[in-house]
Amino acid sequence: MKKVLLTGGHAATTAISVIEELIRRYGKDGVDIAWIGARFALEGKKIDGLELKIFPEIRVKSYFLKLPLGFIQAVYFILKIKPDVTLSFGGFAGFPVVFASWFFRIPVLIHEQTPGVGLANKLSIFFAKEILLARGESAKHFGNKKTEVVGNPVMTQISEVQVKEKIGNPPVIFVMGGSRGSERINDALFSVLPKLLEKYQVIHITGEAHFKKFEGIRNINYQCFPFVSPMQIDNLYRECDIVVSRSGANTVAELMIVKRPAILIPIPWSHLNEQEENAKLAENFGLARILKQKDLSGERLLAEIEQIIKDWEKIISSIKSKHSGDISASIKLVDVLEKYLK
Repeated sequence: MKKVLLTGGHAATTAISVIEELIRRYGKDGVDIAWIGARFALEGKKIDGLELKIFPEIRVKSYFLKLPLGFIQAVYFILKIKPDVTLSFGGFAGFPVVFASWFFRIPVLIHEQTPGVGLANKLSIFFAKEILLARGESAKHFGNKKTEVVGNPVMTQISEVQVKEKIGNPPVIFVMGGSRGSERINDALFSVLPKLLEKYQVIHITGEAHFKKFEGIRNINYQCFPFVSPMQIDNLYRECDIVVSRSGANTVAELMIVKRPAILIPIPWSHLNEQEENAKLAENFGLARILKQKDLSGERLLAEIEQIIKDWEKIISSIKSKHSGDISASIKLVDVLEKYLK
């Protein structure tokens, strides 16, 4: 049986798409897939990470590191799993696993999802057999190490979402702030929600920490959820006409496939300004307007939404025939991974 170890942080949806492709090739009984990651989404804050919520659903063996014991635990888990190959998506939980894998002479591949480079992947360069990139722009951060652009893997159900030909009546606005929600986006939305609901439907993922503020709102045009599984997010993309979101690498990859016009609000303190770089990819693709957090207010958000609605048909016309290479990214990535499977 093939044994594949995946590791990293904030990479649940990317990992799921790789898992899907491995199972397509080898069947559920032909590949043993394990995940090592962080127990919580943010170290020091007890907010469960996506990986903890999702991987049990798809029956992936999951192990969680607890810093500062990460290196010791990584060694223990590696000896227990005995993988043929380790694939890291970066994140603070990924580096101890990369180092332990290298120490036991297990081939290590790393995948960088952003146009820049995460700190964990930067530290992992020396230990990696191959470096796989979502975006060619990040190659410069890996020195003389050989890199290969494969794209950013997305889940199968995302690639099956069709472009919309007509805007809804009323238009549907899907607001989310990443897997944990965004207080800044939520506050801006809250201040203009009554105005929005006069003309539009709003679907809102608040994040678990912010749900109480919104759960009492009773309006036929408003739905809110503390959390939605990535396995169901395609249904919300199908329903919506416009997306308001942070600009994480996975979100941007998904938007360029589902082709929903978007207002992207990058996290200003992200490493190497990676969220703004992600947002620029979507802007250059033709589907997004960038709203900087320093300019975010309820009235500005309302104005941006109304401008997108005004331009909606023109935006769709310009992007509906464009192709995103991320649709085949999981195939390309697993092609490389297969070289190391016994």
